[in-house]
Amino acid sequence: MSQHPIGDLMHAAMENLSAMINVNTIIGDPISTPDGSLILTVSKVGVGFAAGGSEFRNYHLVDGVKQAEVRSPHPFGGGTGGGASITPIAFLIVSKDGVKLLHLDQNTHLIEKLMDLTPQALEKVKKYMKKKDDSDILDEDIETEID
Repeated sequence: MSQHPIGDLMHAAMENLSAMINVNTIIGDPISTPDGSLILTVSKVGVGFAAGGSEFRNYHLVDGVKQAEVRSPHPFGGGTGGGASITPIAFLIVSKDGVKLLHLDQNTHLIEKLMDLTPQALEKVKKYMKKKDDSDILDEDIETEID
């Protein structure tokens, strides 16, 4: 049995979409900087695909009465369509100092920002606690000398 024409349409569309989108679309090719750092683009990729077709009966009417059907693979009507959207969302920076993810939308990724700030906040709390402990010791020394 011969292949249905819609299969050929879908095959052609999928081949073109797969050629258009590969792993380098999501994580871009690395860019080297003079200081030895590497910058990679991280993108959000959206893909849409549709295919459809219709077969028509191949017969003729004589005075409004259907006559014998003619056997042929046609007429067939069909079409496919597809598209892609590629939106950069961040840069991955690999340097001597470590790896950093720089988001392009500053209003998102709040949890990640909080995680980045946690070590700094803990240092400030430690300094505050140490300062408070030092002042408590100083207060005890003053009270002891007065007694």
